[in-house]
Amino acid sequence: MSSDFLNAHDNRARAASYAALEFPRTYDLAYRDLPSIIGAHAHGRTAVDFGCGAGRSTRFLCTLGFDAVGVDIAEPMISLARERDPNGEYLLVPDGDLSVLRPGTFDLVFSVFTFNNVPTIEKKVALFTSLKELLTPGGRIVSLVSTPDIYRNEWASFSTKDFPGNRTARSGKKVFTVMLDVDDRRPVTDFLGTDGDRYEVYGRAGLVPLLT
Repeated sequence: MSSDFLNAHDNRARAASYAALEFPRTYDLAYRDLPSIIGAHAHGRTAVDFGCGAGRSTRFLCTLGFDAVGVDIAEPMISLARERDPNGEYLLVPDGDLSVLRPGTFDLVFSVFTFNNVPTIEKKVALFTSLKELLTPGGRIVSLVSTPDIYRNEWASFSTKDFPGNRTARSGKKVFTVMLDVDDRRPVTDFLGTDGDRYEVYGRAGLVPLLT
């Protein structure tokens, strides 16, 4: 694959572009209802932010009163998160290996757009199974993902007009977006996931959806 199609976690320059991103436009809408959803369904104060990137979503959890740990597969992202938030806790989990975290100790698992980057249903099932094992009794997973619509239309924060193949892409295939709220305008690579895919993953991981 061309270096033009590297995701943000693949090098520090791309990670730095993400690190400067807070909650503009579409991102503000994505996060808008999360406080009420989390408040209604999650109990307790311990949280792990899976796929924390440069720490934006972990810091968001902290503003809601959680004692949050951020984890990510990418060293450049973790490094930037620690620079931005030196008092926070950010851990590198190569290939999503969560053995660094103690099972049964988190009231909330939080994941914002992380699973857009996971290529196969099998890998998603394995990750959600591992995340489930981190939960306390009655714990909750809140996973925010993109629907296929994001890859087929123009948005305030994303453009897909240069990627007509997105319109006919099938489940699990690569799709591309350009982020308009960062300086780095190289395309970001995701993997198309449908509602059916997600329900299959949740079921195979032993999870019961509460909200859709």
